[in-house]
Amino acid sequence: METITEKTSKNLNSLIVINNDRYEGYKTAAEETKDIDLKTLFQDYSKQSEQFGEELRRIMPDDKYAPAQDETKTSGKLYRVFMDMKAALNGKDRKGILASCEFGEDEAKKTYNEILGHPEELDRETLIVIKKQQIELRSAHDKVKVLRDKA
Repeated sequence: METITEKTSKNLNSLIVINNDRYEGYKTAAEETKDIDLKTLFQDYSKQSEQFGEELRRIMPDDKYAPAQDETKTSGKLYRVFMDMKAALNGKDRKGILASCEFGEDEAKKTYNEILGHPEELDRETLIVIKKQQIELRSAHDKVKVLRDKA
């Protein structure tokens, strides 16, 4: 049976990896867009993900579960390739890039929701940090969605 330390560490690993995906996704989106407002927003969200990952690494109870600094999920890599292809085909279309970013935000939200759905697998400090990050992610998702709908 897994200990709370092992469960917390594995959950943090998943969140660090999804934030690495988010970081890379927004970095790619910032490079792909020609719109200055989006470039700035995407750079901010990329930095936010980097900060989230660092914050999660600091509270990792067992380092043997920590992912490599730049480890991403295979699906995250495929998502970025898809986003590159879509941007090339759509002429770096604002709505298309925002839709791709919203898709990435949905994946991040899903990961946070799954982990927060089992609070008994987290220690108190970790639960507080993850809930705070989830609120900020939800805000980012909603902003991207509003921008996409206006595009």
